[in-house]
Amino acid sequence: MSTSRRLAAAAAIVVLWGGLAACGPSHNGQNKGADQAAPPAAAHQIPAGAGPQDSYHAAAQPAAGSCHYRYSADKQPLPDLTCTPGATSPAVTQATLNQTICKQGGYTSGIRPPASVTGKEKSDNAKSYGYTGPMADAEYDHLISLQLGGDPNDPRNLWVEPPSPGHVSGKGPNNPKDSVETHLHTAICKGQTTLAAAQQAIATDWTTAEAKLGLSGGAPATADPDDDAN
Repeated sequence: MSTSRRLAAAAAIVVLWGGLAACGPSHNGQNKGADQAAPPAAAHQIPAGAGPQDSYHAAAQPAAGSCHYRYSADKQPLPDLTCTPGATSPAVTQATLNQTICKQGGYTSGIRPPASVTGKEKSDNAKSYGYTGPMADAEYDHLISLQLGGDPNDPRNLWVEPPSPGHVSGKGPNNPKDSVETHLHTAICKGQTTLAAAQQAIATDWTTAEAKLGLSGGAPATADPDDDAN
């Protein structure tokens, strides 16, 4: 074989080897094109709602069947971030914490919509998410709770949250998200995290919010007075 042919053959082998290396297993033994677990939800822009109102009316909900639950690795329910990205209250800012959510004597009881409003919203939102279980076992939940400065009645901040794993049918909601919200509220009022950081963490994925904020030893599980379980 002539020298020129030997060089051409060698070059072809190098090109072929490079292509196989690019398509072959990565350093961890998985093909780059192999299916991977869905990545965690990225931080997203949280809209602002109208804030507390003197009176509330039932807000229109997303179209039936247009919203889809997500689930964490341990099967905890998460909302559809297109339908339910969360919404903040403009009345609650870092500068107004002591006059709002950290106020002595409480704040949320005076801004919560009545059950006559949230009951209809809950029924309509269940259709949005395709929830067909017992309504008494699901919580009509503020994604960013009132005690974290969430908007009281913006439909972007409310979703029918189905029961968590281990739930016993007919026993009402079992919602570990409530204790996360209480822990974050305490951290905000103690200056351990900012309002905006806590709101972003809970809206993105409540199951990882404490870890993202560097908080440990969460508060005991308690019912969240901000949310209606009707």
